[in-house]
Amino acid sequence: MATWWRAFPRAARRYPWPTNVLLYAGLFSAGDALQQRLRGGPADWRQTRRVATLAITFHGNFNYVWLRLLERALPGRAPRTVLAKVLCDQTVGGPIALSAFYVGMSILQGKDDIFLDLKQKFWNTYKHSNEGFLYSRVVCTGLLCS
Repeated sequence: MATWWRAFPRAARRYPWPTNVLLYAGLFSAGDALQQRLRGGPADWRQTRRVATLAITFHGNFNYVWLRLLERALPGRAPRTVLAKVLCDQTVGGPIALSAFYVGMSILQGKDDIFLDLKQKFWNTYKHSNEGFLYSRVVCTGLLCS
């Protein structure tokens, strides 16, 4: 375990894109499994597999490219620049990622109306994600994460 943990930063520097995609897959899968556990029901590994598939095929890639684009468009860590990045992320990147999640999950679940979950859940999820994660986005977008 210790060897793997030391090798990870080297791999991340050498292969940032695949590392990012794998991290998204791991975090999305862990989050889904934890949510299922907290709800008290039996583990639905097919659901977790769908979440991981979506993280690998879209979210890890989209966020890697999107954040690099934001950094190129708005370079720096000055407070005004960080705020601009966060606002841009929350008004452009967030809705794209959230829409892709709901539509992608509906496709993977084989639903007839792939936009129904998006229509029913988008605004509530978007509102709460902006309330709860705004502070962490400011910190991660410009002050601590690079």
